[in-house]
Amino acid sequence: MKLSRLSLAITAILGSSLSTAALAIDLYVDTYTEQLYAKPGPGRVHIGSFVREDKPKTADKTADNTTDKTETADNTGPIAAEKKETADLSAVRRDIELKSKMMGARLASDIASLEERVKETENVHVQFTDSAPHFASKDGNFTFAINGRMQVASQYNFINDVLPATGTNLPNEWNSGATLRRARLGAEGTFFKIWDYKFEYDFSRGNGSVASGITDAYARLNVTKPFSVKIGSFKEPFSLEEAASNRYLTFIERHMSVNSFVDNPNTYKTGIGVNYAVPRFQFGVAFQTEPIGAWSAASTSVNTAGNVSRNNGSGDSGWEGIGRITGRPWMEDETKFLHVGISAGHTAVNTQYNAAGQIATTPSAQGGGGGGMAFFAFPGTNVDRTNMLNTGNLSVGDKGAPGSRRIDSYDRFGAEGWLVHGPFAVQGEYLRTNINGLGYDNEHFTGYYGFASYFLTGESKAYHVKNGAANRIKPRQNFQWNGSGWGAWEVAAGYDYINLNSGVIRGGQADMVRFALNWYPHPNIKIQNNIVHILNVNTEGSTISRTAGFNKADLSSFLTQVQVEF
Repeated sequence: MKLSRLSLAITAILGSSLSTAALAIDLYVDTYTEQLYAKPGPGRVHIGSFVREDKPKTADKTADNTTDKTETADNTGPIAAEKKETADLSAVRRDIELKSKMMGARLASDIASLEERVKETENVHVQFTDSAPHFASKDGNFTFAINGRMQVASQYNFINDVLPATGTNLPNEWNSGATLRRARLGAEGTFFKIWDYKFEYDFSRGNGSVASGITDAYARLNVTKPFSVKIGSFKEPFSLEEAASNRYLTFIERHMSVNSFVDNPNTYKTGIGVNYAVPRFQFGVAFQTEPIGAWSAASTSVNTAGNVSRNNGSGDSGWEGIGRITGRPWMEDETKFLHVGISAGHTAVNTQYNAAGQIATTPSAQGGGGGGMAFFAFPGTNVDRTNMLNTGNLSVGDKGAPGSRRIDSYDRFGAEGWLVHGPFAVQGEYLRTNINGLGYDNEHFTGYYGFASYFLTGESKAYHVKNGAANRIKPRQNFQWNGSGWGAWEVAAGYDYINLNSGVIRGGQADMVRFALNWYPHPNIKIQNNIVHILNVNTEGSTISRTAGFNKADLSSFLTQVQVEF
């Protein structure tokens, strides 16, 4: 019967472990497992008796030589038979020992290889941070995490009193409905400990077009823990509310001046930025340009056919230098502090003329376009974000013609304040945008807002040190169906004002109030409810029929948003 290598090894081990006094041992093999046993049992077959070979004793010279010689010579007799049996057993043992050594060496090699593979798998650690999978190498040189957010929004307009549309224009009123406000998915991580990166794509941005869907896409070198340099596409360092992720806003939508002066012209620009951040002080500057892509959500240039001014032969895109300084001059702890800051930036705007000296408003055969710049505002609604206020393109008229105007650049300034004292917080900003160019003389836009919030369940606003802005709220007790936890509950109320009327520009003026009831059942889930009410709208003198139709409108809406993010 053929024995396995393991059985042969056991045979060798059993043979070496027998006492020298033992003359023979009976061995049995299991017909199923092929293992050897020293005792009979079910399924075991006797394979023979084996005698241990001891060191041959010195021949007794006094013995009967005649008898020994006779038995040795003719290989007969009991002594010769015993020697032959011993020699055969020794040969079997040597074969078993040789095969056992070979099997042992191979087994040791297999175990070593297995241990090496186990060590390799141990080099990667997987854990969940903020409910997202986070991968990290054992030495900490490489990390990788997935991030994402989904915001489902609804809007119901219970007061919708506007002027009727004229001619072939669409109705001026707001529309009620629901939408997927944002749907983003991204990846971020580190490599070699001093570098980090982030890439994020918004599937709802620009109707899913590739160029407009990208938000963050950068690599950052952390020179020291507080000091870093990044390159790629990232947010402008400007404004307290803009610096905060839309995941952590108190109200569903940002305030009108922040949207109009920062977010609507696309705050995600491409360039290089420097940042320094410690718990009490933050500083950021950037040199950026307008990104290449569809105007719908990724450019500051405006024309009726979309952003064709970014295509071949249309000239350079506009560059900007921008910066923000913030700090917490008073700070007892992370639940009691005063944050203040200022922002400033200069942005060049590209306006192109065709060969006849006209601003092209439709794509040319060479792909050129007019460019220019417009500012507009919508009053905090999340489904129908119609431009209630609109300056129209600030580059108008033929080149050199009387009355023509051209925007060459604009300057932005901002001041911000934020006080947190336990569950109570107040926040406000003032922003101004100056228009520079042909036909403009000190035209400027202004806006400001202020609001107060209070956590009924005792939480405090959280602070993001690197951004110098709001961070994720973590409830003291997560919501439980049995009533042992209710999550975090927050109420807020505020005022919002913007003025896009200045000099020859008639973009409109508006102010409003808003109220919020927010529920945070878990750190990664937020349910928001807002009421917005327009106090006054003045669009008299606007040349844009839709904007003119909102003059003296009476509007109120109830907004909701359910957010899941990680």
